[in-house]
Amino acid sequence: RTFDARGHRRLAVAHHRLRGLRMPRTGDVLGALVPAVLEQRVVTLDAHAAWRWLLLRHGAVPPGPAPTGMRVPPDALGWRRVPVWDWRRAGVDDQRASAVLRAAAVAGRLQEVAGQPVELRRRLATIPGIGVWTVAETTRRVLGDADAVSVGDLHLPRLVGTAVADRRVEQHEVLEVLAPWAPHRARVVRLLELTERASTPATRPRPRRAPRLA
Repeated sequence: RTFDARGHRRLAVAHHRLRGLRMPRTGDVLGALVPAVLEQRVVTLDAHAAWRWLLLRHGAVPPGPAPTGMRVPPDALGWRRVPVWDWRRAGVDDQRASAVLRAAAVAGRLQEVAGQPVELRRRLATIPGIGVWTVAETTRRVLGDADAVSVGDLHLPRLVGTAVADRRVEQHEVLEVLAPWAPHRARVVRLLELTERASTPATRPRPRRAPRLA
């Protein structure tokens, strides 16, 4: 409600086009953390392919009528039971798999502070393999945190530099450039992402590696 983009032409246009944009919150820490870990250091399509493979192999069929192929993600114990060879078959390296397993081991302690932003961030940051990017991605999804900027994202400096600063921006400058829009910095980034996506010609990208169930 306090977000005001009128002082910046490009943001104002993006906000006008996407006035109904919301920052939803799930309240499910592990459910947001695992996909975020899978997205570390790989292209989005590869992460989505790995997530789909793992859910089809280890997820549960939802109760009641559901679309064919729909799966419910494993709970903490389910993630801990995924064998090492299945992580590799899904295209997930040992570092990311280990981070998921460590997070699953303390899932209860994370979930108990799902409504306490400061403490949740602190506990997430203590898990080896969970850095500032993953913390921001997780809290944005769990809490609907409109100020959680995923510093370290490969495309963020270009996006912010082009749309906000009108100059080349380095990774360490991103938060400084976005500072005037706190506590809505993540909202600004999301508006810019969606606006750029809508103006880019549609393509049919493929993941580098398409995991197979067989």
